[in-house]
Amino acid sequence: MDRRRAYLDSSVACRVLMREPEALPLQASWDLVASELLEVEVRRTLHRLSLDRALSAEGLALRIGELRMLLSAVDQVPISRAILNRAAGPMPTPVKTLDAIHLATALTWSEYHGVEVLFLTHDRQLATAARACGLTAYP
Repeated sequence: MDRRRAYLDSSVACRVLMREPEALPLQASWDLVASELLEVEVRRTLHRLSLDRALSAEGLALRIGELRMLLSAVDQVPISRAILNRAAGPMPTPVKTLDAIHLATALTWSEYHGVEVLFLTHDRQLATAARACGLTAYP
């Protein structure tokens, strides 16, 4: 089986953990990489859902445990000064701040390792930006 590096955006992780029907199934053939920002964004989303009563206390605990398991299988990239500088610079399309950090992380990781990375996101604006930067975005 041919293994492929895939960058995991928070939108994908959240949908998987919340068992949403349109969630992108994570393939066993993907070696996942993500910014360490992923954990913060996903945990914030889970806690917000709990406070909004869309997720019970038991559901929150279960999802946080599942997040820990997911993160153990992900190569987490620290948010370095170089990544922040790249995220703060010009982008070919409009990109929100946290999305710029994800994009800069994927680009930096790919260039450093000399490996093409598949950018996994449910965010259309971010997918457009990733494609404009030369990455393959999925779905």
